[in-house]
Amino acid sequence: MKRHPSRGRSVHGILLLDKPVGLTSNAALQEVKRLYRASKAGHTGSLDPLASGMLPLCLGEATKISGFLLDADKRYWAEFHFGVTTTTGDAHGEVLETHPVGTLDPEAVRAALARYTGQIEQIPPMHSAIKIQGRPLYTLAHKGLTIERAPRTVTVHAFNLLTLEKDRCTVHIHCTKGTYIRTLAEDVGKLLHVGAHVSALRRLAVGPFADPAAMLTMEQLHAAHAEGEAALDKNLLSMDTALGQWPAVSLTSDSVFYMHQGQPVLVPRAPTSGLVRLYANAKTAGQGDKPPFIGVGEVMDDGRIAPRRLIVP
Repeated sequence: MKRHPSRGRSVHGILLLDKPVGLTSNAALQEVKRLYRASKAGHTGSLDPLASGMLPLCLGEATKISGFLLDADKRYWAEFHFGVTTTTGDAHGEVLETHPVGTLDPEAVRAALARYTGQIEQIPPMHSAIKIQGRPLYTLAHKGLTIERAPRTVTVHAFNLLTLEKDRCTVHIHCTKGTYIRTLAEDVGKLLHVGAHVSALRRLAVGPFADPAAMLTMEQLHAAHAEGEAALDKNLLSMDTALGQWPAVSLTSDSVFYMHQGQPVLVPRAPTSGLVRLYANAKTAGQGDKPPFIGVGEVMDDGRIAPRRLIVP
């Protein structure tokens, strides 16, 4: 790995962090960046401090593809607490209202979940990072201000009841980016006429990263750090693992050259549309059987492939 005394290590890859409850996503990112002494790092969409679970962190050149993970679907396990609404829609907020819950009918709860399955419109909560005129909504909410927010269209692919016990239920949610689980809890509670908030939340999957066992805790990272940089680096996934849903295209050395000049190239038998993963031909690159990943391209209307995000070797 290359080093620079002020910039840190030139280390590249994706780390699947199991973010603990109570830590902000940015604080988690900065701690991982410190442990790796990475010159550059970014996350792929924040998790609330209340939430735990999968937070893919991109180091070095992997930050160039973080936006593709930001756009990916997510999966969550959540606990809803019925009978109590809060200012934030989760357990960190102040209690607004309480309602008697009684005995909830599981079928009524499933019907409420079904009402918010599919393509729906959500009004973002005031306690969110969405910016209005350059200011995050939560900064206004902390001052006690409420402003009108435009609804956003999201898709909830699955919203399944796992358990129901007294005033709490657990659910599994598979949804598109930008879906607020707190808003789902509030809407379901409103539909059941008892109110609700999120009392626990854990993200299980982000896009192609669907194996919770692949996550590493902060404790595991600190243990690896004690063993040295090589032990830390073993936990990094290659950049192209985030893009496995797209077809791979192998480029000749000439095509790689023109790609790095920003020029589209014609590739025989390439896909006819969409985004593709770009690799340098293993033989022309002189790297044995492992083709080097060079970035993301997009097929143009005329069949040529244009560079979209290229990785610097």
